[in-house]
Amino acid sequence: MVKVSVVIPIYGVERYIHQTLTSVLNQTFEDFEVILVDDESPDRSIEICQMFDEDPRLQIIHQKNRGLAGARNSGIRQAEGEYIALLDGDDLWEPEKLARHIAHLDANPEVGLSFSPSALIDAEGRANGSYLSPKLTDIELADLFRQNPVGNGSAPVLRRSMLADIAFPSSHHRGELCFFDEDFRRSEDIECWIRICAQTQWRMEGIPAPLTRYRVNDQGLSANLLKQLGSWHQVLEKIRSYNPQLAQQWGGLSVAYRSRMLARQAMRLRDGKQALKLSKRALQSDWRILRDEPLKTLRVLLGAALLRFLPGLYGRVEAIALQLTHRPQQHLSHES
Repeated sequence: MVKVSVVIPIYGVERYIHQTLTSVLNQTFEDFEVILVDDESPDRSIEICQMFDEDPRLQIIHQKNRGLAGARNSGIRQAEGEYIALLDGDDLWEPEKLARHIAHLDANPEVGLSFSPSALIDAEGRANGSYLSPKLTDIELADLFRQNPVGNGSAPVLRRSMLADIAFPSSHHRGELCFFDEDFRRSEDIECWIRICAQTQWRMEGIPAPLTRYRVNDQGLSANLLKQLGSWHQVLEKIRSYNPQLAQQWGGLSVAYRSRMLARQAMRLRDGKQALKLSKRALQSDWRILRDEPLKTLRVLLGAALLRFLPGLYGRVEAIALQLTHRPQQHLSHES
């Protein structure tokens, strides 16, 4: 039995998967298996994976397309490790990633999910100097409704026994247990993390080091912002099915925080119309966001308005703000 099972869904990642696998095989911690789940990938991704077939730690399983959640579920069911490490096929790990998380989990038996901050890279793998630097300790349900502290799907390493505690029968494939909900094509991560926090006593905790390199691809992102918000409403519907009081307590405020986060993404994409629309939706969803974080909320609203109606002035203000920081790197929360 291996210590860690690394589960990598494979779909449309031929441009990146060689680098991704190399980053796994270069780990300083070596007691692991790699389960590559071919989710009916339409490109050469699996052919590239087969270039590594001399390494006995790798295995490939094939299935009809079931999406990211379905591919992860298949890999987890196949896994033999005490711990399950998730990695998307276009992201990268630092060499000490597994070693740091295994030490963290071994030393803290009450922690079921260990994660780390992530350095952002572009499509070419170049670091852009920004980070997803979420809250690392004392994570509560309130934090999960406001943001996603785990950051992304390539950051966590999970305890198998924790996953067993949240498993549920598949509604699509008889006899299978699921961990991620396959009805979700977006937001499947945060839905799972909320379920862990709401239904178990396991803790989530982060390591203060950027051990994941998360690839940001802006192509088509602007058009998907409202779809991302729609997927959050799907998460709330799922929560309402097992804890109506929780959904009632946090529903409106969580939509406000998600809308503000997406407004900032729209600003980064220079989509002023979308940014302003989402900023207004944040205030309309729950006024408490203005009470809880007035400066951040008003700054986003003002920036969106400038970008929408005075884009030239917005650009000058942004340039001045960057100069005033005098910092070579900009550390971002997950909301940025």
